[in-house]
Amino acid sequence: MTAETRKNPNRRLLLGGAAAVMATAAMPAFAQQGSTEMETQATGQRNNISSFKMKNWQDYFSNTRNGVILCDLSSRAVHYWSEDQTIYRLYPSSVPLNEELTRRGRTEVIQKVENPRWVPTPNQLAAHPDWPRVVEGGSPDNPLGVRALYLSWPAYRIHGTHDTRKIGRRSSSGCVGLYNEHILELFSLAKVGTQVLLI
Repeated sequence: MTAETRKNPNRRLLLGGAAAVMATAAMPAFAQQGSTEMETQATGQRNNISSFKMKNWQDYFSNTRNGVILCDLSSRAVHYWSEDQTIYRLYPSSVPLNEELTRRGRTEVIQKVENPRWVPTPNQLAAHPDWPRVVEGGSPDNPLGVRALYLSWPAYRIHGTHDTRKIGRRSSSGCVGLYNEHILELFSLAKVGTQVLLI
């Protein structure tokens, strides 16, 4: 540090700010306006700004018939590809609290429900006897949020949540949770028969 910069700390801040602006200008542009995707110049690997890695459906599914949903429980992200592969979405998610509550493997969407009614499982009631026996759809206290995709496994769902603190965390009793605005979009894209894989 020179005597000049010791006397004038604002000069240090100005120089540091200029370097940050130059570094930002050198960063790759987003793939499209409003997109969460970017491609790093060094590796060519596509990532979104939340550091989730984009995935290729071919690594997990043999086809995209009826669309496909990949729930990556490790990175806490849900990927969706449309049947014609023109639509790809990536959503942050909540995941099960622990391995005991976690189920992995292939399933499919068997039902789509708007404002789903929530009924706790017998195990949940045993652990939490003070919980309500039913929470009607549309209630801000409903743990399933505004939409739910029911899977072929009993009591497993991909659903919304009113408690946004849960997203990105191990916080569910087995289901995969999304922000309500994200489940609204996924609900409109997915259909009964959409393939689902939890890894």
